[in-house]
Amino acid sequence: MTAPRVPGARLRHGRVSLAISFIVQGAVFALLVTRIPAIQDRYGISDGLLPVFLAAVPVLAGVGSVGTEHLVKRVRPSLVLRWVQPVVCLALLAVGSVGSMAQVACALAAFGLSVGALDASMNMLGVSLQRAYARSIMLGFHAAYSLGGIVGASLAWAGAHWHLSLAVLYGPVVLVLAPLALVVGRWFVDQQPAEQRSVAGGDGPAAGVAMRLLLPLCLVMAFAYIGDATVSNWSAKYLQDVLGSSEQLATVPYNVYMVTTLLGRAAGDLGVRRFGAVAVVRTGTVVAAGGFVVVAAAPGAWTGMAGFTLLGLGLCVIVPQTFAAAGRLFPGQSDTAVARLNIFNYVGFLIGSPLVGGIGDAWSYRGAMLVPMALVLVTLVYARSFGSAQARYGDEHERPRTADVG
Repeated sequence: MTAPRVPGARLRHGRVSLAISFIVQGAVFALLVTRIPAIQDRYGISDGLLPVFLAAVPVLAGVGSVGTEHLVKRVRPSLVLRWVQPVVCLALLAVGSVGSMAQVACALAAFGLSVGALDASMNMLGVSLQRAYARSIMLGFHAAYSLGGIVGASLAWAGAHWHLSLAVLYGPVVLVLAPLALVVGRWFVDQQPAEQRSVAGGDGPAAGVAMRLLLPLCLVMAFAYIGDATVSNWSAKYLQDVLGSSEQLATVPYNVYMVTTLLGRAAGDLGVRRFGAVAVVRTGTVVAAGGFVVVAAAPGAWTGMAGFTLLGLGLCVIVPQTFAAAGRLFPGQSDTAVARLNIFNYVGFLIGSPLVGGIGDAWSYRGAMLVPMALVLVTLVYARSFGSAQARYGDEHERPRTADVG
């Protein structure tokens, strides 16, 4: 086995620029979702109408992801990402600056459509770069997203603490992030060969991505995001109403979850290189399921917080490896596979919150925590879809003992 290939400067620049793009997106998305109550108050959106607004964003994001699948048959994903990310930033600014409910609805629609295109193209580039590097780097990109989310949530906290208007909070952030996204886009790297892209565009037998092969990964993606939505939407309520914590303490689990997600993803690539993607995904699944069990059985707030910490460490590895596995499964059509898989990100987000809330209201919130646990455990059934010891890039690029995907 020959020595591993050392990435050239172009690949290194592409990796850094894409990581920055993930950070920007994490910050922008966190600034939106953490200030939903302020958006509701500013535009007088009723409690009954708010779920419609919130559901419309992931639905339109799914539409944007589908559109990107067709767009990248003619335009490189790097160009899509370079130009759509500033649009996402400007849509965030519009959400905080327009003057009526109808206008904010349009701004949220623009945000949803553009964020779907952004998520799809960003992960397309991540998958293709991982193949070029010939080792696992996909978790590192998603670690960058988690870092951006922590930064965005911290800025949102500062805005709430100092009673800043949404326009004052979003304005300076967008003034920095939108040009930054446009500039770093100059160094994005596309790695899918042109001849493969033309085949994916519809000429020949490889034109279609077989959904029966992709479906297991789609289910894993949806179930992972149901688990993620459970934490983001219900952790504070669960700690306060079920485990009797204070209001201040109830805000901590999601922050801890984000930090452990960052730490788990930062170390996850090393785990994939050493033990293989299948082992890492199986371990993450078991840890996440254990986290749900601890949360459901917790006698008090601190035990519940320990459960949410386990959830962050477990769930964090599943989504990046699901994208990478799709790239391995369809090496000549990875862009199409990633775009379709990305839709199930939003499916899980849409289902997760009402699923847990409905079961909690009808039965108990402790029992409701066992439902996402059961769904996440389905990942064990499909773990082989994430690769095997034989699913390698080739001896000329592979590190010893690596069982990588993507």
